[in-house]
Amino acid sequence: MNHSPVNDLLENIDKIHTTDLGITRIKKNLEMPINDVTGWCREKIKNADQIIRKGKNWYVHSDNSIITINANSYTIITAHKKPTEKKTCQKQ
Repeated sequence: MNHSPVNDLLENIDKIHTTDLGITRIKKNLEMPINDVTGWCREKIKNADQIIRKGKNWYVHSDNSIITINANSYTIITAHKKPTEKKTCQKQ
């Protein structure tokens, strides 16, 4: 069986949690009325488009959001909307 770093996050999904401050920050950043922030993030992780580990954090790209999780404590630090691509106007 091939063990990848992504499997480590998925195998420990039940350990994922956040703080009261994290809940407030995530709701504000996503501008969404999410009641269960941890549950919402877990679902996004399970259905992620991409999961990257950089240093001490995981970055989970799912739908239109990026979730940052501490890799040692499994604490959800924050979540943001993905930046939208700006349309460039070309002069003709």
